[in-house]
Amino acid sequence: MSGFFARRPPDRPGLAVFLNAGDPPLPVLADVMRMLDDCRVDCLELAVPFPHSVTDGPVIRRSAQRALADGIGLDEVLDFLGGILPRLRHLRVALLADWSHTVRGLTVPGFVRQVADSGVDGLLVHGLPPRLRAGYLEAVREAGLPVVATCYTTSAAEVKAAAAECATAYLYLVAHYGRSGGGFTADHRELAAALAALRKTTAVPIAVGFGVRSRADIALLHRLGADAAVVGSAGVARIEQALAEGADVVEEFRTFVHTVSPYSTDLGGTPDDRPTP
Repeated sequence: MSGFFARRPPDRPGLAVFLNAGDPPLPVLADVMRMLDDCRVDCLELAVPFPHSVTDGPVIRRSAQRALADGIGLDEVLDFLGGILPRLRHLRVALLADWSHTVRGLTVPGFVRQVADSGVDGLLVHGLPPRLRAGYLEAVREAGLPVVATCYTTSAAEVKAAAAECATAYLYLVAHYGRSGGGFTADHRELAAALAALRKTTAVPIAVGFGVRSRADIALLHRLGADAAVVGSAGVARIEQALAEGADVVEEFRTFVHTVSPYSTDLGGTPDDRPTP
């Protein structure tokens, strides 16, 4: 079991944050991840950096370019994860990889096995061609690797059904079309209806992202029926600012987490089920 958002109190939403691997640099990212684990953040969506994303705004694009300029690719990310994941007790990590930039030159089963061997908790492949979907799902089943699937609130019913069927880690519901980095502009009634419909077709948690920037946004999503919220550009912008100013990246991001977290980030609580190394 991947256990995404399983440790949250039942009356409170889970929290996921997005970062590009390599921004901040991997040694600093390791400290950030340990901090997130200590603060009992539920999930890190960690991207293998890739350029020219059509769905990302300038903040995340600049982040990816900084990581790519430092030579960060799939091998570096998986080696890094293999070292840090056994040390985490609460935080779950979902790896995001872009089909065109990262996966296309590999065999799907080989890529999936590499990812699974790193110990990552879930996988999201961005831009997977529909013709390869069946083979990908077979490969992740054989590897025992939980899948993060995505759809939009306005996706066609068959697209939502397919996402709900294949999601085994969690379902990422994108709140609205556009590029990341703007405010939360989703139609509340439409979003609530999409969440209610998906809830009937999947047992995995449903996380909502795109434009989520504050504790108030997260509370609203929970009232509308989301199990968790994904915070992306707002956190990446805090990393970028800390790097530019020469500030302590870990402490700056800790402060950011405290400002958006829907629950106490005090240390302690119920022991988690990840084995102690």
